Amino acid sequence: MSAKKILLFSLVVLLLAFGIWGYKLIWGKPLSINHFFERYLIGAVLAEPEILTMVGIVDNTILDFHSHKLSDASPVHTYAMLERDGDYLKMIRRYNRDKLSGQKAISYDMVEWLLETNIEGGKWAFHDYPVNQTFGVQSALPSFLTTHHQIKDKKSAENYINRLRAFEDKFEQVRESVIYRADRGVIPPAFVIAHVLKEMSEFIAQTAEENPLYDYFKTNVEELDNLSEKERNQLLEEALIAVQNEVTNAYQVLIDIFRELQASAPEDVGAWTLPDGDEYYRYLTRMHTTLLLTPEEVHQTGLQEVERIKNEMFELFDEIDISGESVALRFAALDEKPGMFYPDTAGVHDQVIADYTKMIDFLYEETAPLFKRTPKAAVEVRRVPEYSEATAPFAYYNIPAMDGSRPGIFFINLRNIDEITKYGMMTLAAHEAVPGHHFQLALAQEIENVPTIRKLYPFTAYSEGWALYTEWVIDEIGFYEGDPYGNLGRLQAEMFRAVRLVVDTGIHLKRWTRQEAIDYMYEHTGMPMGDIVSEIERYIVMPGQALAYKIGMMHIQDLRQKAEAELGEQFDIAEFHDMILMNGSLPMEIVSAVVDSYIEGNR
Repeated sequence: MSAKKILLFSLVVLLLAFGIWGYKLIWGKPLSINHFFERYLIGAVLAEPEILTMVGIVDNTILDFHSHKLSDASPVHTYAMLERDGDYLKMIRRYNRDKLSGQKAISYDMVEWLLETNIEGGKWAFHDYPVNQTFGVQSALPSFLTTHHQIKDKKSAENYINRLRAFEDKFEQVRESVIYRADRGVIPPAFVIAHVLKEMSEFIAQTAEENPLYDYFKTNVEELDNLSEKERNQLLEEALIAVQNEVTNAYQVLIDIFRELQASAPEDVGAWTLPDGDEYYRYLTRMHTTLLLTPEEVHQTGLQEVERIKNEMFELFDEIDISGESVALRFAALDEKPGMFYPDTAGVHDQVIADYTKMIDFLYEETAPLFKRTPKAAVEVRRVPEYSEATAPFAYYNIPAMDGSRPGIFFINLRNIDEITKYGMMTLAAHEAVPGHHFQLALAQEIENVPTIRKLYPFTAYSEGWALYTEWVIDEIGFYEGDPYGNLGRLQAEMFRAVRLVVDTGIHLKRWTRQEAIDYMYEHTGMPMGDIVSEIERYIVMPGQALAYKIGMMHIQDLRQKAEAELGEQFDIAEFHDMILMNGSLPMEIVSAVVDSYIEGNR
């Protein structure tokens, strides 16, 4: 996107936000439903400077009013956002849903679902842990700055420094939020506190020069050719001082409060330990799966899928003469075979990234017949930042900037090269990049004639369900014919998601201990123990989120089967995928309605 287009787009966004253009109140509602959708999104993102930077809407333009700020993390802000959602729900219901059709009707249903769900969850708004080992602010904020805050000139460098200086205020808001939760009986389990104390202490134990926040800044500033030597040195000095002072002080504030909480931290884990915990988990199950499912139903589905996938695995293991009583024992035997792992030698990390890149290029070519379009944005493979890899997920994807200035990024965790199984790499490349998350999230930004919220909002059941569905699709078209090792890698990934249904509901519904969940996952997946521990601990601090993957995949499979059965020879796989992708991320209940409409329109 050209600089002129970026500027015009930014101008429209801001004018809409402040009501200067195209906005008029009639009986308390916007002039058109489309204006309402944009106003709702803008009202949300204007209150979240970090989100604005992540999507790259108005960064580094003359209209940039936010790139020196961090998002508010205080309880007051949380209540304000809930109140805002209540106001918007009243407003949207002033429209006559029966008079809407096509994309306007889909947008209405999506936003209404989102608002209703957010408001219903308001009673549990402080049941989470803002500082935790998986997505807590102590690691998420440095990752945000070193991934999303682009340093292109003196102004953006100064904005970065101002964000470093804002760490103290941000972490004070987090401290207030942690205390607010603790006063209401929401204290992280003991293992979580131990993890975050270690992580934060190590983060500030390194010198300011070694700190990744300063290292990123220094690397980027030194590459700028539009600065004088004096300006460059001054910027570097100011950033160094900010890391030494404000950043270090901010982390110390959180370290102090968590040391105080450590004495009262519970050993038990699970949503059931929280006030009204059982009902809270039932809400989370519906919210994350975006379907009317109960935890009991999900648990039974998980048990059935685990058994089915195990039987498929055993057939493949028999084919390559590997036996054993459990999945774990058979994968342990498989891992003893030569060539299953990379040798831990110099340059091996670069080799892993290069191999994933080649796989993505191959997947682009081989899956082309399944799709009507591919994303304009490129996708790159990068290493998970070393400061967060100990507790970070094994892999994840970051969306490209809307202005085209940053590609989609597939992050791979290289904390231990012995965890990279070669037979599982193609499946992971399909899931995180092509045709998984990169196709879904990057193409969503290209959808025309829909509100911006339809391009940006992530429903986990849809996005993760799609990514897991694509793992199955590449097997369906024959990727693993004659390759039982690669197919075992695919089935191990699917088993991993099926096991999630069992262990997540086991922890939060059936009151399993952390160790019981670890043992179950190991027995049925054979994954490295380090990965399993990280995953189980993630589910503990993110109740219900892990249910969305397999449930979303199975729902997309069911919808496709329905379309194939009803359309017969009229069914076109590329058109079906285009319909799923080019309507953007939606609750699965609404995806069902979209597919029904697609079937009716193609009979």
